[in-house]
Amino acid sequence: MKQYIDMLNYIMENWVDKKDRTGIGTRSIFWYQMRFDLSKGFPLVTTKKTFIKAIIHELLWFLKWDTNIRYLVQNNVKIWNEWAYSKYLQIEKLEWKYPRYSDEWQNHMNEFIEKIWNDEEFAKKWGDLWPIYGKQWVAWETKDGKSLNQIEELINLIKNDPTSRRLIISWWNAWEVITLAKDHHGAPPPCHTLFQFMVINNKLSCQLYQRSADTFLWVPFNIASYSLLTMMIAQVCDLGLWDFVHTFWDAHIYKNHFEQVHEQVSRTPFPLPTMKINPEIKDIFGFHYEDFTIENYQSHPAIKAPIAV
Repeated sequence: MKQYIDMLNYIMENWVDKKDRTGIGTRSIFWYQMRFDLSKGFPLVTTKKTFIKAIIHELLWFLKWDTNIRYLVQNNVKIWNEWAYSKYLQIEKLEWKYPRYSDEWQNHMNEFIEKIWNDEEFAKKWGDLWPIYGKQWVAWETKDGKSLNQIEELINLIKNDPTSRRLIISWWNAWEVITLAKDHHGAPPPCHTLFQFMVINNKLSCQLYQRSADTFLWVPFNIASYSLLTMMIAQVCDLGLWDFVHTFWDAHIYKNHFEQVHEQVSRTPFPLPTMKINPEIKDIFGFHYEDFTIENYQSHPAIKAPIAV
């Protein structure tokens, strides 16, 4: 994962400090690209422990086109908790009472997540994050009131016309992003704008175009998630593996992550692990958590950092 460490160093050394939506501030660059040969190992970051369970469950959550965090909560995956809790505090006008990252805030969020887990009605009301990632993948709303399953259409196109230059999935539903987001509390518009596939010599490659990237906290998840999705699609389409290419527009490091980044770039990467997928699964919507096994994953300890919501 030298490519990832090189990117962190590049941002820190070729920086532009600027303000951002969260008020924290970032050190940013415009445009960066990394390439990973998926035939040479699974690109899971080793310079800090990366929570592969969360990556797998989140990906399956997307494919279920679920927008409610209850599935994740009940599988001990916490990566979307703060978004739902932040929405709750905003709507209930409780932000003044629970200052972010205070002990009161943390204790109250724990109570909130426990209710998401145990109370189905509460989860329906407060666990939903509006039409985010999985909704756009599997149930993109069309002009006639119907929905389009982009993933299903992609699989069919790869199988029937693998030379196509239209093997594209878009997250960016402009009407929902621009219109609904103006008055809707919850997660921000998709950071992953679109991704495109190419088949060459019966091998599948994927490129992700990411408009905004928290490079310390979330990019390791993004690399692993899209690499895994590429492997899953290759399997159901009877293809081999080639590259995952990760292209960024605004790649940034939050100012309250600088110390963590310095710690991470000082570490020496370990060899890449191997991801094993149950070969019997031939339906992209038929995968379960138990169908994935990571082998020979060695990493440095985790490095904690706050989420910028």
